[in-house]
Amino acid sequence: CNLTSFEQAPIYVAVMTYLGFGIVTLFGYFRDFLRAVGLEKCHLARERDEQKDFVPLYQDFENFYTRNLYMRVRDNWNRPICSLPGPVFDLMERVSDDYNWTFRLTGRTLHNVINVGSYNYLGFAENNADFLKTVADKTRQYGVGVCSTRQEIGNLGIHEELEQLVAKFLGVESSMTFGMGFATNSMNIPAIVGKGCLILSDELNHTSLILGARLSGATIRVFKHNNMHSLEKMLSEAVCSGQPRTHRPWKKILIMVEGIYSMEGSVVRLPEIIALKKKYKAYLYLDEAHSIGAVGASGRGVTELFDVNPADVDVMMGTFTKSFGAAGGYIAGKKKLVDYLRSHSHSAVYASAMSPPVTEQIIRAMKCIMGKDGSTEGERVRQLAENTRYFRARLKEMGFIIYGNDDSPVVPILLYMPGKVVAFAREMLERRIGVVVVGFPATPITEARARFCLSAAHTRAMLDQVLHHLNEVGDALCLKFSRKKYSSWSDLSDETDFELGS
Repeated sequence: CNLTSFEQAPIYVAVMTYLGFGIVTLFGYFRDFLRAVGLEKCHLARERDEQKDFVPLYQDFENFYTRNLYMRVRDNWNRPICSLPGPVFDLMERVSDDYNWTFRLTGRTLHNVINVGSYNYLGFAENNADFLKTVADKTRQYGVGVCSTRQEIGNLGIHEELEQLVAKFLGVESSMTFGMGFATNSMNIPAIVGKGCLILSDELNHTSLILGARLSGATIRVFKHNNMHSLEKMLSEAVCSGQPRTHRPWKKILIMVEGIYSMEGSVVRLPEIIALKKKYKAYLYLDEAHSIGAVGASGRGVTELFDVNPADVDVMMGTFTKSFGAAGGYIAGKKKLVDYLRSHSHSAVYASAMSPPVTEQIIRAMKCIMGKDGSTEGERVRQLAENTRYFRARLKEMGFIIYGNDDSPVVPILLYMPGKVVAFAREMLERRIGVVVVGFPATPITEARARFCLSAAHTRAMLDQVLHHLNEVGDALCLKFSRKKYSSWSDLSDETDFELGS
């Protein structure tokens, strides 16, 4: 699914979006002027008068956006939740008396807000005592913290059990787990590549991949999102020209991609990337943070979705924070690679070992997906796929512009204009639906969006309620920008495999 294939908004939408940002920016300059002359109180940290000759630490242009744009809409983020963040949650009501500079809790609780923002793809963020019995048992046996690294006194039996299970689940020789998903990328990439190596990175890769690439000291070149022509051009140039100035061959060429891109909902074009990797003798690093557990007939990620051999992916990475309802991440592949990382990876040598209850939660979830706990294999995965296709089809039918692949449980609805983004989030919360809205700088300036993450725990009634309110809010705020016509869901649902018309 190439980014260029996503539907673009009418030109007036882009013009209005830039105009909206222009107006709030002008008002920002005006308010900064009022603060400078003392007519408006400045709530942010600022330099002391005796430090006026220093290089500014706070009041420079870098926080102009935070000060004048984000502060006006800050109530839509960091909302305090006071229950299990499952398919529904309870929210603590808060208000601001000073235009979002500070908040106070009212003491009221908003009950049963439908959660369409969490990465709880398979519904393992749950507190059912029967399901969590093994986690409770392991907590009693091992405690909560390990207080040591794996290389010292923190290597528990359940850590080894988890690593063997991950390798078996993925169909690879060996795997290694880490206590933090972000650090799995940022601390392991520098151990794999370094100076004299070339990283070819997709332009929409996650910050953890970008940070790891920068820390490695390798040369980084960015190719267009999911664009095979762009990637092949860079590969052929790298092979033909070698390193800058000396033209020596690169020590290694590493292609870095994600399985599902968390802002676009697009799925990597894996078979084509593997073909290019083999053709140009490069290595492939696949980040499956959002795809492991969420796609493929039995939840084994994009390798299963495209029916490719996991051995063709040199470094398989994924996290346990999403589909598995836990924390941490893994690196998997050949035994030689994993053994090398055990002694060379900073997160393996210096980081504290994974907490025992978290480890057991991942084992429990993985056994459930594999059908080893008496449940039906892939039952939750099938439910997620059904919810995903139903929700996407209904949104298209309503006339929203949505990005992403039909198999992707990440569903971005394009809102574009900054004022509409804020109005949408506030109106949906009024209707007891918790949504995540994302704008610049996390997305391009003209492509602000609401990102829906579907879960196997969502019932059809919940999805219908969300869709009903989306339809009403979409009409009220004029958010239905799509000019394409789609078949209605009732026509599509007759097909047994839920395949959608395009």
